[in-house]
Order: sequence, then C-alpha cells, then structure tokens
Amino acid sequence: MQNPQHQQQISLELPKLQRIDSSSKKNLQDLPPIPDKLYFTISEAGNLCLVKPHVLRYWEQEFPQLNPATRRGKRRYYQRVDILLIRRIKSLLYEQGFTIEGARARLSVKDRDDSTAQNTDVTKFVKSTISQLTQVLSELEK
Repeated sequence: MQNPQHQQQISLELPKLQRIDSSSKKNLQDLPPIPDKLYFTISEAGNLCLVKPHVLRYWEQEFPQLNPATRRGKRRYYQRVDILLIRRIKSLLYEQGFTIEGARARLSVKDRDDSTAQNTDVTKFVKSTISQLTQVLSELEK
C-alpha cells in the first residue's frame, strides 16, 4: 500500500466544447445548385445535399417518402424531387432541431397540406373553367 502523502493528484481535464453558432452551420442557401439532369447517383445526391451516402441510405429506411429508383445491381438513382426532399429532411433535422420521428410527422403533415392545397387549386380551376365555358356557350346560343 502506498503512503497517502505520496499519492499523485490526477487531474482529468476535459476538452472545452465549442459551441456551434448558427452562422457557421451550412443552411439551404449554401447548398450547390441542382444540375438539370434526370437522375443522380447516391454520391451525387450526397454532394448536392452535403450529406454522406450512408446517411441517405439510413434516411431511406426512416422516411417512406424518400424512395429513389433502383436499377440493376440495386443502384440508387435519385430524381430532382428526391434531392429537394433530402434537403427538406436535412433542414428539419439539422437546422430546425427535429427528431427523426418529428421530421417524419412534419413531412406527412406537409404532404397532406400540399395535397389539400392542390385539391383546392384544382377545384378553383375547374370552377373557373366551367364558368368560362358557360359564358362561351351562352354567347354561342345568341
């Protein structure tokens, strides 16, 4: 046994954590523009969204909306809509602080809102078209 007077003081200093301020985070405005192509490989999609390919594969499991086309050899091919969705998911998770579950819920609510808005727009368009056709018909009958 050692004499307590001879014991060395062990000092464990943890490195100071640096705070990430919001100005240093990459946000959607910092992302590269999406080229005018039909399909993007997983590495191209990752580069366009500043996300690594393994993260994209994980998000495919967590978000049913993210479903890239697959070709032979199970290669993934993302379309422009997928790139925009990946950017939206990234924003929800990294910038707005949502959990995966929360982001999934937010996306499904947004999908419902979008479809409701589209239905409303379609209804307005159909009513407008019917009105215009009715006017044309009444003028033709004169």
